[in-house]
Amino acid sequence: MKLALIFVFVSSFSLFGQIPAGSWSAVEVQTSGAKRHESTFVNCDGVFYALGGRGKRPVDAYYPKQNRWEFVADAPFEFHHFQAVSFQHEIYVIGAMTGNYPHEKPLSNMWIFNPRTKVWREGAAIPADRLRGSAGVVVRKDKLYFVSGIQDGHWDGHVKWFDVFDPKTNQWEKLPDAPRARDHFQATLVGDKLYVAGGRTSHASIGKVLNETIGEVDVYDFKKGSWMTLANPLPTQRAGSASVGHFPYLIVMLGESTAQTSAHAEVEALDVRSGDWVKFPSLNQGRHGTGVVNYKGKLYVANGSANRGGGPELNSIECLQLN
Repeated sequence: MKLALIFVFVSSFSLFGQIPAGSWSAVEVQTSGAKRHESTFVNCDGVFYALGGRGKRPVDAYYPKQNRWEFVADAPFEFHHFQAVSFQHEIYVIGAMTGNYPHEKPLSNMWIFNPRTKVWREGAAIPADRLRGSAGVVVRKDKLYFVSGIQDGHWDGHVKWFDVFDPKTNQWEKLPDAPRARDHFQATLVGDKLYVAGGRTSHASIGKVLNETIGEVDVYDFKKGSWMTLANPLPTQRAGSASVGHFPYLIVMLGESTAQTSAHAEVEALDVRSGDWVKFPSLNQGRHGTGVVNYKGKLYVANGSANRGGGPELNSIECLQLN
């Protein structure tokens, strides 16, 4: 009995953190959602929602079990450049922007979508002195964490701010600033730490919108209440990227940069135990300005822009088996 138990443990451990051996697969769907970018793709109770983006774009739902898209609801107005999160069976949009390039304006309130009722509602106000967009948002222990971003569209006003919102009390609290400002990125949790990777400081004010990408990876330790910067930077610097946690990996993918006209297809994973980066299979279609869903051992990505900048917009979806 003891030998059998040891064998099972060792076999399970050998698969722990395994690099995917396969490749991304295009998901063939009879019906398609709207084309969009600078939008989000988020899992809420086993259904994946695409919402937001340049122009007033609808809420579309992808059902992985049935492999189909469905129109769900219209948007209340145009909003873009945000990282939506699922919280208590609803979808929260915090730190989105609206309006046209390069002076897009951050929304003064969070907005909440209820998939069951298919209704949007205006949520809590964001403190006026902490307004920004294109920031990172995560959920941890029934609180919403909001990090970095930019105050004035793509123009200027990059911030290091880190805030937490408690829905029970409807109160915001300021936390220690991140080590550096960045926008056009996503934050994610791996274990009990917050990882901030990718992004840039958008400088339309000096004609450098895509140029100032950021390689450093910043980590917030909730137990210590402090930030640190990892020794090994992101191998492929890009903004408009998406991040997802799949222990022991921080997975960074998608993006745009001055290095190439086409959007980035590279998928790179940081082993948080060793601090080393490894390559995962690249996407079939490079894209930026969308999200990624980790669901039942698979990664799913949809929408985005195929080239740096604003197009062409995509509505394709592909997936990768992780384990």
